[in-house]
Amino acid sequence: MKKNTEITVVIPNYNGIQYIDGCLKALYEGTVVPEVIIIDNGSADGSAELAEENYPACRLIRFPENRGFCHAVNEGIRLADTEYVILLNNDTVVDKEFVFRLWKAIRKRKDAFSVSAKMLSMKNPEVIDDAGDLYCALGWAFARGKGKSKVFYSKPAEIFAACGGAAIYRKDVFGIIGYFDENHFAYLEDIDIGYRARISGFRNYFEPDAVVLHAGSAVSGSRYNEFKVRLSSKNSIYMIYKNMPGFQILLNLPLLTAGFLVKTVFFFRKGMGKTYVRGMKEGLRLCLSEDGEKQRVQFRTECLGNYIKIQMELWVNLFRRIFG
Repeated sequence: MKKNTEITVVIPNYNGIQYIDGCLKALYEGTVVPEVIIIDNGSADGSAELAEENYPACRLIRFPENRGFCHAVNEGIRLADTEYVILLNNDTVVDKEFVFRLWKAIRKRKDAFSVSAKMLSMKNPEVIDDAGDLYCALGWAFARGKGKSKVFYSKPAEIFAACGGAAIYRKDVFGIIGYFDENHFAYLEDIDIGYRARISGFRNYFEPDAVVLHAGSAVSGSRYNEFKVRLSSKNSIYMIYKNMPGFQILLNLPLLTAGFLVKTVFFFRKGMGKTYVRGMKEGLRLCLSEDGEKQRVQFRTECLGNYIKIQMELWVNLFRRIFG
């Protein structure tokens, strides 16, 4: 066990009593032990007390209420006095080499904003939960490799954005592109910040040797629920508005319209169509608000080449999503 003073792990926690002990135990048993900050979002299940009592080496920050994933991790990132920050969900169990592998991967890539870990299903560790996130011209974000065998994802790769559930970030880049947008509260915030990094010329990668088991939906309770569907719908609209300049929105409008129509039908069939539509309306209102306008990424001519690269990737990822 070796202490590493270049890395801080930030763990947002909300009523994670079922998972927090296993998460911290695995982290402290790793070959490299980083600084650890837990940001507790008003938990009432004893998980914060358990962490404080059993793991005194970690730093615990407690909020009186749930302020959302974005606010929690932003607080942790700002408190971190290290060059790199790892964001880690509380419902994970990391491999012994996890921290070292992520640290090694980002250090050798000077253009990297983030490096995403290989997340495996805790229920079936032979199956991928997330091998980095992709985003396509339909306005859909999706986890690369989800539900497929882990053997197909054994090589490093460039991705659109890192999954914020298990990824390392270069802290000084936040000072350039901004922190996680707290208008998101939760969901798609990691795609949004990866998008902003891409606009500014940074890149995001996947590291297959950094392995973590992930339970998934530990806070929201299921893959599809009213809370998640509404926020994801709202944030999908908002993310397009804030990151795409007007000419790019017009270019993608036919595909974006098709994408949202397909999702609307999908959720109506699941009995949550009204929730999805309500989320879209909330997203539109946010776009038209003063705060939404303030958060919009201003187009810069020197970034035109980056916009072109992103657009090409949106089209390529469309085929990956449909035929992959």
